[in-house]
Amino acid sequence: MTNLILIAVAALVVGLVIGLLLGRSNAGTSLRRRRAEQQIDELRSEYTRYQAQVNEHFMESAHLLRRFNDAYRDVNQHMARGANRLANDEDWLEEVEKSSEKARLTGKTDDGYEPPRDYAPKSSPEDKGTLAEDFGLRKDQKERA
Repeated sequence: MTNLILIAVAALVVGLVIGLLLGRSNAGTSLRRRRAEQQIDELRSEYTRYQAQVNEHFMESAHLLRRFNDAYRDVNQHMARGANRLANDEDWLEEVEKSSEKARLTGKTDDGYEPPRDYAPKSSPEDKGTLAEDFGLRKDQKERA
């Protein structure tokens, strides 16, 4: 009977040791799980703060742009009213319109320069243009080409 009691006590001790080892390993796993959940919660709150900052930035930008547009419109209206009130000389306005219209039609300005042309002028309508395949070639070169 003493052998049976010794075997029962040994089994109890072995069971306690195995239980403690399993308990500690589960405690380590649950501790890691709690840390991971805590990190996830921190990341979520940081992401929420970031979204709020982005929304606030764009709302403030929209407000500032609206104020800028209003100020620009006010300045433009002020300049137009001033021009109407201060520069109402009809002869001067007609002269400005004629000179700007003439410059647009002729392409020449008063400084003696003209804008570059996208074509070469011809001396007669029968001449070949610069876009012709045989422009600038002699007759013997034309035959080879």
